[in-house]
Amino acid sequence: MDLKIVNYGAGNIKSIQFAFQRLGYNAVLSNNPDEIITADKVIFPGVGEASSAMQMLKESGLDSLIPKLKQPVLGICLGMQLMCNYTEEGDTKGLGIFNTNVKRFSKSVKVPHMGWNTIKNIKSDLFKNISEGDYMYLVHSYYAANCDESIATSDYEIEYASALENDNFFGVQFHPEKSGKTGAQLLKNFLDL
Repeated sequence: MDLKIVNYGAGNIKSIQFAFQRLGYNAVLSNNPDEIITADKVIFPGVGEASSAMQMLKESGLDSLIPKLKQPVLGICLGMQLMCNYTEEGDTKGLGIFNTNVKRFSKSVKVPHMGWNTIKNIKSDLFKNISEGDYMYLVHSYYAANCDESIATSDYEIEYASALENDNFFGVQFHPEKSGKTGAQLLKNFLDL
C-alpha cells in the first residue's frame, strides 16, 4: 500500500510513522503533489500553530491539493482543524472540507486539554471494533464545534467533535499514534477503508 504523510513542516511525524510500522506498513513523508495525489491513503498530521501551518501549506501548493484528493485522507489534531472552515487560532481560514469552525476553550478550564479522554457517539467504519467510552490521548487548546459531520465526540468544558467525516475525508482531534491499542485499531481501520 502506498501510504503518504503530508510533510509541510508540522511536527510529530516520526511517532505516526512508527505507529504504521507497528502495523506492518511503511508511511513515507512527502510534500510532492504528484506523489500525494497518487497515494492509496494520505495522512495529514499537525502539531503547532494554525496560521503558520496554513502558510506552509500555501507555500507548497498543498492547500489547493488536499481538498481535491479522492482517496481516504486522515487529518490528525491540527491537521483535522485545518480541514475545517475556520479556526480562531491565528484568525485562520481553513481548507473548508469539514463544515464547522474551530474555537478556543474558555479561560475557565486548563489549556491545553492534555491527557486521556473518552470518545462517545461514535459512528463510521473508522471506529470498527472500538467501543463507546474508550480512551484516546489528546493535547489541544482549540476544538472543532460539534456538527452534522461529527462521528465521535468528547467532553471538556463542552461536548465537541473529536472526529469528523465528509466523504473520503476523516479527521480526529486525538492522537491515534499515542493512544495505545485503541489508537492502533483506528489506524488499522483507516487502512482497511
